[in-house]
Amino acid sequence: MNLIVDVGNTYVKFAVFNDTDLIYKSSFKLKEFKIQYKTLKKEFPKLEKAIISSVGHLSVEQVQLIKNDLNVIELTSDLNFPFKNDYQTPKTLGVDRIALVCASVNQFPNKNVLIIDAGTCITYDFITKENHYRGGAISPGLRLRYVSLNNLTANLPLLETKLPDSVIGDTTESSIHSGVVYGAIKEIDGVIDQYREDNSDLTVILTGGDTKFLSNQLKNTIFAKSNFLLDGLNFILEYNSK
Repeated sequence: MNLIVDVGNTYVKFAVFNDTDLIYKSSFKLKEFKIQYKTLKKEFPKLEKAIISSVGHLSVEQVQLIKNDLNVIELTSDLNFPFKNDYQTPKTLGVDRIALVCASVNQFPNKNVLIIDAGTCITYDFITKENHYRGGAISPGLRLRYVSLNNLTANLPLLETKLPDSVIGDTTESSIHSGVVYGAIKEIDGVIDQYREDNSDLTVILTGGDTKFLSNQLKNTIFAKSNFLLDGLNFILEYNSK
C-alpha cells in the first residue's frame, strides 16, 4: 500500500492507494499532521511506501515521522518522469503540475492532452502525444478572484462562490458573481478553443477543487477527474520505486 501526502498552503491531504485503487483520502489543517498520521498508520498498518508533495511547508520533524515508518520519496523536479520536459525553467515548474502531467501520460497515452486544474489558481498544462511537456498558463482561480476584488477595492464585499442567475448583474453582488464566474468559464472555454485550433484531437482534463462547480458550465467536452493529482502522485511513487 502507498501513502500520498499532498501538502498545500493551508491543508494537507492524505490518500492511500492499494496498487492503482484509491481506497482512502482525507483533508485536514497542517497543525493536525501528527495526530492524523498516527491515526492513519493504525488504520492502514500495511503501508510500505510514501511520496510527499509539499507546496506548503512540512517541518523536518513531520517528514521524519513518516520516514521512521515508510520508504519515502519527496517530489522534486530531479525525479524520473515519463515525459520530456520542454519547460524553459524546469526547476520552477510546480510539483503539482508535474504530478498532473504524469497522470495524463499514464491514463491517456499517445494523446494530446490539456490539463486544467481549477483550484486556488487555474493552471493549464499541455502534453503532446509524443510525451513532450510544452508548458501552459497560470491564472487566478475563482476564490482568488473574489478575494482580490474585496482586498484591492474600497467598497466591494467578499462573497461566497455562487453561480449567477444571469450574465447581467443588477446589483453589486450579482455583478461580482457574474464577473468572477462567467469570466472564469469563458476563459477556460476560450483557452480550450485556442488549443483545439492547433490540436483537433485534443483531450481535455478538468481537475481541482472547483471541478464539480465548473464542469457542467463549460461548453467544451471535458473529462472531470477530481482525484487526478493523487493518481499522478501515486504513479510517480511507483515509477521511481522500480
